[in-house]
Amino acid sequence: MKKRIFITATNTDIGKTYTTKLLLAEFASRGLLVGVFKPIETGALDDFAPDGETLLECVKQLNPKLWSLEVEDIVPITYALAAAPLVASGNRPLNFKLIMQKLEELEASCDIVIIEGAGGLCVPIDSELMMIDLITKLDAVALLVSHCSLGCINDTLLSTRALEAKKIPYAVAFNCRENAESFSKISAPYFEQIGEKVLKVESDIEIICDVLYNL
Repeated sequence: MKKRIFITATNTDIGKTYTTKLLLAEFASRGLLVGVFKPIETGALDDFAPDGETLLECVKQLNPKLWSLEVEDIVPITYALAAAPLVASGNRPLNFKLIMQKLEELEASCDIVIIEGAGGLCVPIDSELMMIDLITKLDAVALLVSHCSLGCINDTLLSTRALEAKKIPYAVAFNCRENAESFSKISAPYFEQIGEKVLKVESDIEIICDVLYNL
């Protein structure tokens, strides 16, 4: 099985797609054949998956073996409603067989696949599964992307404890936007005090890739 890295976050709109694109570029620069996969995308009006289209355009520039792919190959399940998959699907059971089929087809042309989740860890997929369960079912390691605003300590700890409870190997990276200065004064000291290395998506992508590859 190829290396699978699942990108999750403390909430929606934290920067998963942005982080995924940086990871793809960094791993590709190391000579690896990269692939990208988003099992489920909601908010895909008229069958247009905006995140999937963005990711597909990015990965085609990095892995020439993927030029023939269509968005359906990397985003096998889409829903029009921008909501949790359970709600957007009308609580239909997850078609995990389709997800695995598409992922394994993609992996035939890749050394490593970056898998982008939808929302955070406890987003319900159907009546039995949450997004965190998909990480386990895909046998992936995880990168938790957190924000840098006030409250990130609580949000990060809740998510990391959920990952630990499921025994999922993980790393944490912070996507700091306009509030980077306040983060260094207000939140970063706590993580440093408990011995956590504070890695930022923008400036530490090489280190983040090293950590993930060795999980």
